[in-house]
Amino acid sequence: MANVNIKFNGKDFLLSCDDGQEEHLEELSNVLSKKFEELKSELGNIGENKLLLITSIKIIDEYFETKKNIDNKKKELKLLKEKFLDLKKLVYQYKDDKENEINTLTNSHDNLKKEIDEVHDSYTKIIENTTKQIDDFVDNISTENPVQ
Repeated sequence: MANVNIKFNGKDFLLSCDDGQEEHLEELSNVLSKKFEELKSELGNIGENKLLLITSIKIIDEYFETKKNIDNKKKELKLLKEKFLDLKKLVYQYKDDKENEINTLTNSHDNLKKEIDEVHDSYTKIIENTTKQIDDFVDNISTENPVQ
């Protein structure tokens, strides 16, 4: 344990704290002393005990206001986090929907291309068959009725 000499309201006090916490204890006592002196100059000399009580109440009030603000900020942060998670979910859903749409369009495109190729092959066969039939017909006519 470490000992720290603190001056408060014109009096010296020897306080103990954990090793390494001396600066922190001095800082806290300086804040308390400053608040005490501010109230003393505002309210006059109304008695040390009453001034200490009012100082303590003011510091506790500041603490509760700070705590309330922190709690509100935590709630806001939680809401923002939930909104971010919702947005993230929407982004991934949109991505999945678009990938499904692309896959559906790709399949439709492949099926259409296959159908076009089949129709092309069918027309090619029809044209080849028709051409062969015309050639055969012309050959038959040429052999049956030779030109004189």
